[in-house]
Amino acid sequence: MNSQSELDRVNRVAWNSPDATRVFTLEKTFSDLGEQAAFEWLAPRCAGEPLLDIGVGTGRTIPLMTAISNDYIGVDYTPKLLEIAKVQYPGRDLRHMDARDMSALPSGHYGLAEFSWNGIDCVDYDDRVAILKEMYRVVRPGGYVLFSSHNRGGPGYRENIWQLLPKFSFNPLKLGWRTLRSMRRFQLGTLNYVRHVKLNHDYGSYAVKTAAAHNFGIVIVYTTLSEQRRQLAQIGFQSDAVFGSCEGNRIADDVEISDTFWFHFIARKPVAAGPFD
Repeated sequence: MNSQSELDRVNRVAWNSPDATRVFTLEKTFSDLGEQAAFEWLAPRCAGEPLLDIGVGTGRTIPLMTAISNDYIGVDYTPKLLEIAKVQYPGRDLRHMDARDMSALPSGHYGLAEFSWNGIDCVDYDDRVAILKEMYRVVRPGGYVLFSSHNRGGPGYRENIWQLLPKFSFNPLKLGWRTLRSMRRFQLGTLNYVRHVKLNHDYGSYAVKTAAAHNFGIVIVYTTLSEQRRQLAQIGFQSDAVFGSCEGNRIADDVEISDTFWFHFIARKPVAAGPFD
């Protein structure tokens, strides 16, 4: 099995884990200030338009998207998470579908296709391109895509297993509690890290690396601003806005280095015909 298919296998295991179910069912609205800023930017531009919610998971983004428009479809490739979403939102059109092949959906139809919580980072780089091409295909001319992606230059890229050790305290009771609480996480995190570290590779403009989330149970792509903008342009998109996750600030077009954890990219399909239609 090659590293690309192994990356996909590792992440599918994580999405079916009890930890993923716990995290994705926590009461939450926006994942961060950057996502909130991106939705506020898009809302007046996509109001009443058909919306496609990719990687809907347990349904966190459903109320965020349907606040913009009730013409809504959500898709996800993890049946376990999708079933939870269907129970929570029984009246919504939620479908089992892989973002790399959305051929069941019409071309040039949606005013917005959104892929939240860095879901696009969880496949290999060629499949990342395939997802963006599918998003380009399904949105109408003049329509938008929104997705988040981990920052190659951000603090998340520097995370390692030592952060799972208990934080020191001069209070023995507090230190003892922290130690007990971290024992299982450290053991599992170390095991996952050792299993997955062979998939780590730095390509310069982007990298593949095991991430701290889910006890180092996932392996993801970290991108740079310049590489993601280049990739979007190659596919045919026009980059409209980028928001940083930490403070929700809009990142200027001429900025190439940021210390935010991840980016929220907004791009538009030009009104004129382009490739992959």
